[in-house]
Amino acid sequence: MDISAQAFIFEQIHIEIARNASDDFNLFHDKNKWQQIHRNPFEGPIVLGFQLEALIEREVEIRRRSQEERAIIDQYKLQFSNYELTFASVIKPHCEACIEVKPARLKLAENTTLSRRICIKTGQKIALIGYKKESQSPLYLAEARLPLAQVIESAADRSYLADTNFFLKRKFMNTSNAKNFLTGSLVEQADYFDELEDIAQFPETFPCSLISNALLERAMHWGHNFERNPMIYTSHKICIDRRALNTLHSNDALHILVQPRHQENEEAQTPESAPHSYECYGILKDGVILFRAIIDLIPLAAIINHN
Repeated sequence: MDISAQAFIFEQIHIEIARNASDDFNLFHDKNKWQQIHRNPFEGPIVLGFQLEALIEREVEIRRRSQEERAIIDQYKLQFSNYELTFASVIKPHCEACIEVKPARLKLAENTTLSRRICIKTGQKIALIGYKKESQSPLYLAEARLPLAQVIESAADRSYLADTNFFLKRKFMNTSNAKNFLTGSLVEQADYFDELEDIAQFPETFPCSLISNALLERAMHWGHNFERNPMIYTSHKICIDRRALNTLHSNDALHILVQPRHQENEEAQTPESAPHSYECYGILKDGVILFRAIIDLIPLAAIINHN
């Protein structure tokens, strides 16, 4: 029988560990600087979105194994792991929350998928809702048009690739950071890394968590004011190639490319209520795409004014 729900509580130390492991310097997660955010309604730090996704990854995997769904994934060659999540509210430290994972549904089609519906609540309030899906081909940004591998690999960190709108942030995979990210996300690190058992497997969500750093670095390049006009996630659509993930080793370079989906003129004055949407890619050696993502954000002011 499927386990329907699992309760959890994040403490501030978990937020500190996860944000340090992923280099997420967003003020919303800082135990001191959250107070500097203009009209911050949350009255304290909030949990990282990617922390919740790491928890989702593990909870779904537990159910996959208990229901023998790995055989289905192998049978239909479902090598892509997809997260389609909407953020409805925030989760704060010391507050009990609950993750619900619905039974799996297999949809036979041109791109066969195995999906589970996900919901995270605090009390009766929904914080996050969406799906975790396995698929034969990418569900998002399948027709990616990216610069040549040699252009990406030779470009300077924190730079724009010539003749494109892609901003490059280069990171290097590190098992210690991945272990800390898992611990900060309430996930047992030994399920992924155990030297005595010869286990070393990066979780899907750790490389993706570095997207936040890339977006923040890009915003700094444009002189964005994180105190006066903070942004929060509204949705994530992320696709990870597990075949590429299985080749990942410590110290491997990860080239993260981000660009606005709608080529707005960022030098112009933009409304405080304007949403932002980005294409994000994680590129390994020789141009192999590890992940592709559509990340949507909205200024905090838009939410406050709406309410």
